Amino acid sequence: MQSLDDLRRIIRRIETRQPPRVAREPIERIVGGEVVDTGAGSLLVVRQEYSTGHRHGRVALDGVRRAPLDVLARLARLPSPPPDPDRLLFLDTETTGLAGGTGTYAFLVGAGWLEDDRFVVTQYFMRDLDEEPALLAALAPVVERAEALVTFNGGGFDLPLLETRFVLARRRWPGMLPHLDLLRPARRVWATSLEDCRLGTLERRVLGLVRESDVPGGLIPALYFDWLRLRRGAPLARVFAHNRDDVLSLAALLGWFGEALGEAPEISPAEWAGLGRLWEPIDVDRALVCYRTALDAGLDGEHAHFVRLRLAWWEKRSARWDAARALWEMAARHGAFDPRPWEELAKFHEHRRRDFVAAHSVVTAAIDLARAAGAAGRILDAFGHRLGRIERRLGTMPPLG
Repeated sequence: MQSLDDLRRIIRRIETRQPPRVAREPIERIVGGEVVDTGAGSLLVVRQEYSTGHRHGRVALDGVRRAPLDVLARLARLPSPPPDPDRLLFLDTETTGLAGGTGTYAFLVGAGWLEDDRFVVTQYFMRDLDEEPALLAALAPVVERAEALVTFNGGGFDLPLLETRFVLARRRWPGMLPHLDLLRPARRVWATSLEDCRLGTLERRVLGLVRESDVPGGLIPALYFDWLRLRRGAPLARVFAHNRDDVLSLAALLGWFGEALGEAPEISPAEWAGLGRLWEPIDVDRALVCYRTALDAGLDGEHAHFVRLRLAWWEKRSARWDAARALWEMAARHGAFDPRPWEELAKFHEHRRRDFVAAHSVVTAAIDLARAAGAAGRILDAFGHRLGRIERRLGTMPPLG
């Protein structure tokens, strides 16, 4: 017969007994993927397909096939001929940190490409660091069949990191594969009109995309390390969604360029000015059309001032002096004092028209405005030197009549 103390011990044991642990849901089920044997080990692969008519924000993915790759290739200094749109590979990585070097891993690689009438996004995930050989084995043939890589700031991080991982694994990285980094043309178009040119900013302001419940990029390495310790797969679902949206945004942004560089795009005056900067290094005539369209569409403020000065510079190079003069005169009326249009007007009257009286008037007005604006001494000295030369020339002129 059990004593009262025995019964108490039994009751305490029952009360403190831990409930049986429920087996965690496999991560492949959480993110909708499957574990694949690559021959170099296994890893998790997630594949999703979208119709090319699918809109990511306001832009359909079929814009990739209409994108002027010849123009973008020239901007990116890619070799000719331009790549086939169906052989473009869109790449984005999620890593264990931003420091780079041999201690940084790309634990999730998102790759996108066109496949018939679909846009395919495939994600390769290392469930543990020892699955890197399997990830590289799966990624290698995908990269090898591409004609060009498309990234956003990938030249500064993603591609050097992948190359490092391939080299450390004694695999060949296709270093000569053409690379179109969309950050370069994005900066030309939006550097002066948006607060920054990060991909997230372009998604909101250009593509019209607002991500719901997106995980901040800075938290992603911590979520992966949490997975390695505790094997909690649910938080990683947001990391997969973040990476997938990044790949889709690359395709949509390339599609935006396809529309904007085509005929009569519906874009803002500031974006017309940005397209002018985009065209200027490779097609001046197209750039000037964009600049004039921006002004006609109501571009104002500092953006309009910049555009007038660029237009005037090209009109001067083409010896279209009356057009250049009109632009300098408009730029000189800009709210904040800028010495450049005043200097050009002074040179125009002094050297082109030999009208020293008009040149004198321009320079004296510029000096007054420069003093009122607190301009640097070197600017005042330059105008003062020019004024002295003009006055000496006026002093040697024969009297009128």
